[in-house]
Amino acid sequence: IDDYIKKYKIGGLCFFQGTPTEQINLINHYQQFANIPMFMGMDAEWGLGMRFPKETVSFPKQLMLGAIQDNKLIYEMGKEVAKHCKKVGININFAPAIDINSNPSNPVIYDRSFGESPQNVTAKGYMYMRAMEDEGVMACLKHFPGHGDTDADSHLELPRIDHTLDRLENNEFFPFRRLASQGASAVMVGHLHVPA
Repeated sequence: IDDYIKKYKIGGLCFFQGTPTEQINLINHYQQFANIPMFMGMDAEWGLGMRFPKETVSFPKQLMLGAIQDNKLIYEMGKEVAKHCKKVGININFAPAIDINSNPSNPVIYDRSFGESPQNVTAKGYMYMRAMEDEGVMACLKHFPGHGDTDADSHLELPRIDHTLDRLENNEFFPFRRLASQGASAVMVGHLHVPA
């Protein structure tokens, strides 16, 4: 990795496992070789506990958060997640997942979604996104164009979504369009085959 940073000027790294202490040491080590500070990313949708479950805090998963009436609580949680990310050197959190949870057989999204209402998912996703970015951690919306109506695990195979473009526009795309227009900094494309 040191050589990749020095020779190819890579722009970032993504961490998936280890401990907070190991990660801090690695990030400090790798950043010293970068002329421009690199993005250090992690999937921390419900906080650092998503990757370091024994050593760090896990906040409620998105499905539970979707039931909260006061969206200010989502904002406060998002600020805390961002503070924890910064403490271990993470400056981009691959969250929130703003997929519409429309398939009960979905093996990947289910509790990672704020729910089945595009409006509720958008409102909750906005508060989470805004909080992290207000706290100095880049948010990344995922999984475009929408991973909520699949019944295959995209980590093992390529799910196919056969909805019409009209359906995608009015459902799956809804939160992505809204949050993009409200200043989203990044979007992750899903491992999906969407013929429309």
